[in-house]
Amino acid sequence: MSKHIGIVACSAEGAALCYRTICAEGPALLGPHAHPEITMHTYPLSQYMEPIYRDDWEGVGKLMVASAANVARTGAQFAICPDNTIHQAFDYVSKHSVIPWLHIAQEVAAVAEKNQYHKIGVLGTRYLMEGPVYPGALITKGMQHEIPTAEQRQRINEIIFDELVYGKFEQAAREYFSQVIVTLKDRGCDAVVLGCTEIPLLIAQEDSALPILDSTRILARAALAKATESAQKP
Repeated sequence: MSKHIGIVACSAEGAALCYRTICAEGPALLGPHAHPEITMHTYPLSQYMEPIYRDDWEGVGKLMVASAANVARTGAQFAICPDNTIHQAFDYVSKHSVIPWLHIAQEVAAVAEKNQYHKIGVLGTRYLMEGPVYPGALITKGMQHEIPTAEQRQRINEIIFDELVYGKFEQAAREYFSQVIVTLKDRGCDAVVLGCTEIPLLIAQEDSALPILDSTRILARAALAKATESAQKP
């Protein structure tokens, strides 16, 4: 039997992509039409943004812990959160959650290490790019990181919150992200993490001058691997 996955969702598009990835790739491990049991709980994004605007990461963590408790009540045995930004509250979450978690940035860092990357460009919300989530995960693997300029960070943040989280994926935004990735390559990066879980719906490998680290699908695959580690394909 595979383990029951709990998805603590924050923004809808990234959470949906994570869910679809688990379901779509499950059959390769478990057989036709099979995937682990999944329960997802979502507080409105607005409830997360209120403490984020106040720089209240404990408040964010309390929402994540409460959401994890909801999926645990249905039988989920571990949790994932397909949202990079709110992992800034992960220390609080790991101490108070009733079930264990996978950490999205740690899973991305493990894939980057496996691919022998050395300097990673980080794209995401302003809170993520300027925060500790990826620096902390990458440094433990001996990797450096770069973030876009202040002007680029502001524009990327606007695109995420005004377009991507609403399911709007415009060509102008795709071209802007592609240009930013070129500047990260020029600054010595050998890969780029798509560190907002909506960005993979906008940027594919062919749009990027650097190899991409798709945080959404990496997390989904890590959850699938954990859930099926003792299961046998029929």
